[in-house]
Amino acid sequence: MSRHSVINRFGRSTNPAFSRGFNSYPEAYMDEKMTLDGAVNKTGILLALCFSGALIGWNIPALTLPGAIVGFILAMVTIFRNPAKAGSTAPLYALAQGTFLGGITLMYENAFDGIAIQAIGLTFGILASLLMCYKSGLIKPTENFKLMVVAGIGGIFLLYLVNFIMYFFGSGFNLLSPTNGSLMSIGLSLGIVCFASLSLVLDFDFIEEGAEKGMPKYMEWYGAFSLMVTLIWLYLEILRLLSKIRSR
Repeated sequence: MSRHSVINRFGRSTNPAFSRGFNSYPEAYMDEKMTLDGAVNKTGILLALCFSGALIGWNIPALTLPGAIVGFILAMVTIFRNPAKAGSTAPLYALAQGTFLGGITLMYENAFDGIAIQAIGLTFGILASLLMCYKSGLIKPTENFKLMVVAGIGGIFLLYLVNFIMYFFGSGFNLLSPTNGSLMSIGLSLGIVCFASLSLVLDFDFIEEGAEKGMPKYMEWYGAFSLMVTLIWLYLEILRLLSKIRSR
């Protein structure tokens, strides 16, 4: 049995961003095959675009909200409409989300000096550490590991959804507030950061298995896009966690 477990025994992923890509191969895209090097290179391109967008958002904060909206729309199109077009939508997504991140980071930096470099350092430190653990076999994406991470992420996004709905009624979960420095609030953010970090392992496994199975070339972009989605989520949650700690 393959050590990869992002894909279940029915050939489908439990991650919605993955399942669309694994089960929608247009015949026209089957000539060229996905490679690990190709996915790594495309991840580098998306990171560069994200950083470029962040510089724009940092200098033009008015683009923060438009960047968030455009990035969300592009993510939904990539996941649910046409993963085969990820080569076109993923770079635009990275640029738009980078603009959003630049504006958000500026807001946090104005409130807590030095928090931006701390969040960036922790995000890439976690990425490098988990990649090393994954490649060395210290962390294995077994079926139980996969179920734990997917269940945890599902619960977190349900919490986000309820909080979003409550926000329109003038309420919300105070525990999610970036200025809530209580131990319970910090503990919640730490748990979210842990699950966001562990989801990177599923991204690594997805990309590696895609290359091993010889999936179509466009899956390099789709795998890089999936990894970027997780990294952006992780970075935002680290910013929130650090702001809570600094608020104490």
